[in-house]
Amino acid sequence: MPDRNPPRRLGGRSEPTAGARADAAAGARADAAAGARADAAAGAGDSAGARGGRAGFQLGAAATVAELDGDPHPLLRRLREHEPVSWLPALGGWLVTRHDLASRVMRDSETFTVDDPRFSTARVVGPSMLSLDGAAHRRHRDPFTQAFRGAQASALLESFAGTTAGRLVARIRADGQAELRRGLAGPLAVAVVAEVLGLAETDPAVILSWYDAIVSAVTTLSADSGRGGPAGATPAAGVTPVPMDAAVPMDAAVPVDAATPGAMPAGVTSAGGSTFVRDSFSVGRQAFGALRASIEAVIGRPAGSSLLAAAAGTGRLSTDEVVSNAAVLMFGGIETTEGMICTAILHLLSHPEQLSVVTADQNLLPGAIEESLRLEPSAAVVDRYATADALLAAARIRRGDLVIVSIAAANRDPAVFTEPDRFDIRRANARQNLGFARGPHFCPGAQLARIETRAAIGAVLDQLPGLRLDQTRPSAPRGLVFRKPPALHVRWTP
Repeated sequence: MPDRNPPRRLGGRSEPTAGARADAAAGARADAAAGARADAAAGAGDSAGARGGRAGFQLGAAATVAELDGDPHPLLRRLREHEPVSWLPALGGWLVTRHDLASRVMRDSETFTVDDPRFSTARVVGPSMLSLDGAAHRRHRDPFTQAFRGAQASALLESFAGTTAGRLVARIRADGQAELRRGLAGPLAVAVVAEVLGLAETDPAVILSWYDAIVSAVTTLSADSGRGGPAGATPAAGVTPVPMDAAVPMDAAVPVDAATPGAMPAGVTSAGGSTFVRDSFSVGRQAFGALRASIEAVIGRPAGSSLLAAAAGTGRLSTDEVVSNAAVLMFGGIETTEGMICTAILHLLSHPEQLSVVTADQNLLPGAIEESLRLEPSAAVVDRYATADALLAAARIRRGDLVIVSIAAANRDPAVFTEPDRFDIRRANARQNLGFARGPHFCPGAQLARIETRAAIGAVLDQLPGLRLDQTRPSAPRGLVFRKPPALHVRWTP
């Protein structure tokens, strides 16, 4: 869950996770090797005459939101080669595209912080691990990450995800065709989030309505503050707001119409200006209030009953703080995990020869999942704000500037990944991808997202013979901030 601040950068899965010692070690080795390159680049910028201000970045000046939302990789390749830190007027910030520089920014929370008044998520849900740095960030984060650690916790979550994925796929097995974002990925992500947070008794449609209203409020605030429109936000499958008394089975595939980026939340009738902003914010706060009421009941239970009860039981966080962090974990656990599942299945079905290898030996699935995350990360960018003037490559960044790390670009850096545009399930260093970020905001739910993705892929491979893409309804990832196929239509032999 990298930390996103909706919409162009929506709050998020951020805090890329706890079960991540392997990732941390791989990242440390990669960054240690790349650190010299970053420092050398910075020094070269000084000696060669770094560009002052925002002028002179011709590729960045010509970049459009449409390019970044559709297929951004040709543009990101040019930027990485010629302007690895570039000012993009379309985004109102600096875009960092090289792997070593991206790692450097994410690790240096003193110079590049998330703790800034412009971070819209905090205005809706309050301060959380997503919007804080330093000691305050650690105080908010640690009670939650501790609950993800340990073999027993992983085994329980793996069992739940596997059982739920198997049940969802069994329901569609006789149909011969399905749209897997709404039929599998979205419902699985919601079910697991509800289980982890202790909200398993809450209808999934209700959880989705909270999620959608909160995300819409953050998106609207972000756009209103001049940070761009909602082009990067594609609501999770099933996020059409529903009445709070809606009853849907916990693992049901919630039926919805095609999700529309930037859709107005329920109850908002004014489509523009301050009235829309005010109404959207109000709806988001109402949803947050409903979420709070449910969470207060959960945290009153024994500490071992859920992640939230365990976090509250430490005594380090107030009820308000537990609720705020639950909201951002809910967003990260739904939005980016759903995208990760859909994109991984899409990559495998688009490469039949590699699909055959994985089908014959599912022990290769972890590598395939990492490679998919590298090639098309669910969270394409993360935001930071400069706390002081800084020199990064040839760019002179000023205090207060928005600095956007392009994880999508860094993950295809040829200095780290050979033939970076190729999908290779046996890539030896796939775990050096930055899909779950780096540094203090490494995603606390990274291992859980991997568990869910493996469960989903395993279920479709085991139960849907002859699984293939529906060629009459092609799919491709899209999104400026959160990237995933808007729909994933498949067929198989019933």
